[in-house]
Amino acid sequence: MTRGIKHGLVATLVGLALLWGCQQKKDTIRIATKPMTEQFILGEMLSLLIEENSDLQVKITKGVGGGTSNIHPALVKGDFDLYPEYTGTGWLVILKKDTLLPADKLHAVLHEVYSREYGLKWLSPYGFNNAYSLAVSNDLAKKYNLKTFSDLALHPDQFTFGAEYDFYEINDGYADLCAYYNFKFKKNLDMDIGLKYEAMKSGKIDVINIFTTDGQLSKAHLTVLEDDKHFFPSYYCATVVREETLREHPELEGILEKMKGILTDSDMADMNYQVDIEHRPEREVAAEFLKKKGLLNQQLSYGK
Repeated sequence: MTRGIKHGLVATLVGLALLWGCQQKKDTIRIATKPMTEQFILGEMLSLLIEENSDLQVKITKGVGGGTSNIHPALVKGDFDLYPEYTGTGWLVILKKDTLLPADKLHAVLHEVYSREYGLKWLSPYGFNNAYSLAVSNDLAKKYNLKTFSDLALHPDQFTFGAEYDFYEINDGYADLCAYYNFKFKKNLDMDIGLKYEAMKSGKIDVINIFTTDGQLSKAHLTVLEDDKHFFPSYYCATVVREETLREHPELEGILEKMKGILTDSDMADMNYQVDIEHRPEREVAAEFLKKKGLLNQQLSYGK
């Protein structure tokens, strides 16, 4: 073999290897998630749907430190292709707004601004709203006919309130909530976030602040009250994806939109419970739910 032919063959092989490597990278969808159980489950759902309905490969980076503050710039840069995000977080953290929009308008505004400013697209919400709320025992709700925050305010000095320390310190936390609804609790206690539900069960406190998809909430026999005057922002979850990725893989948007409206608050809370309390694998829980919705092949097994 002459030196010229040999060098040409080597160059061809190197070129093919580089092309193959680029193609592999291009055909791998990179999903990021925040460091919380709920996000791990959602990341697995998105991965399963992509793998089931396309030839694309998926790489999930779970638990990115700093959450939105680090995932968003990495997404804009192109280090990730998509991730699950919450409307309230996008509005307050990324767009840095200090006035709230109604939930029915917020998604549309985020959709417009993210596309214009960042080249990112908000897809349809999954259905659940992981927002702050307040909860009381079922017995207490029945005794005082408590359905809303305003109902709670009709009984001053009757209830003891419990929350983690941070809730008493943050803006739009305990003090602002009490002023907004004219709450006058008998007393308030600060406690470790993991002890709130036990304190409710033992009767040490009567009212707690919760996230509406808390895993423990699904088995706690509590009544979640309606924030009827809309003090807390809404945090509906949806996929945020690079528009460039959608152009490269036009089949992807339809696949991701299979998540539209399939999850309720209680659905998400129950899955969080299965992972956090029952210690089931996130991918297994995600696959089981998607099978129930008819979105995955019932005959296939989906491992960890």
